[in-house]
Amino acid sequence: MRCYSCAKLSLSTLCKACQKNLFTPNIQTLQVGTLDVISFYRYDNIASLLHSKHKPEGYRIYKALAKMTLKPFMQEFIENDEGMVYVVGVDEVVKNGYAHVALLTHAMKSRKSQPLHATLLAKNRVSYSGKPLAFRLENPRAFHYSGKRDIDVILVDDIMTTGLTLQEAHQTLVKKGVNVLFALVLANVAS
Repeated sequence: MRCYSCAKLSLSTLCKACQKNLFTPNIQTLQVGTLDVISFYRYDNIASLLHSKHKPEGYRIYKALAKMTLKPFMQEFIENDEGMVYVVGVDEVVKNGYAHVALLTHAMKSRKSQPLHATLLAKNRVSYSGKPLAFRLENPRAFHYSGKRDIDVILVDDIMTTGLTLQEAHQTLVKKGVNVLFALVLANVAS
C-alpha cells in the first residue's frame, strides 16, 4: 500500500512521516452560538483528505484521521470524566458504502464512551457544498433525534464551515433533553 499523501510505500493509509510532518493536529476551540466547537485542523490543510469521503478510499482515510485525532482526544477526555459519555454524529448517512461521520464516532468508543450511531439524522438532504450562507439559512437540515434522553453527549461532524449545521443539531438535541458538552470537528473553514 502507498501513503495517500506522499505516495511512498507504507503499511498505513498515511505514513508516519506525513502524520508527523504534515498532519499534526492544531487544536482550536471556537464558539458557535452557545456551543464550544473543537477542531483539529484548518480546512485548507487537509481539504484533499476530507474530499475523499466521496470516493471509496475515503473509508481508509477517515479511519486514519479519526485514529490520529478523535481517538486520542477521547482517551484523554474520559480519563478525567467519571460518568458515561455518549457520542452523537451529525447525520450519519451511508454514502459510497459507508458513513464517514460514523467512522469518526466509532473511533471514540471505549469503556466510558458510547457512540449512538444514526440517531441524529437530517430530514432535508439538500447539499450545502459550495452554496452561500443565504442558501443554508433558507434550507435548514430539519434534524430528527431518536436516541437516549437525559444524557451527556459530544457532538461530532467532519467539517465546520459556517457553524449553522452544528447550531441546528445542538438545538435539536437540547430540545430532546440532551446535554451537549461540546462539539468536535476534524476541520474548520473559519480559522
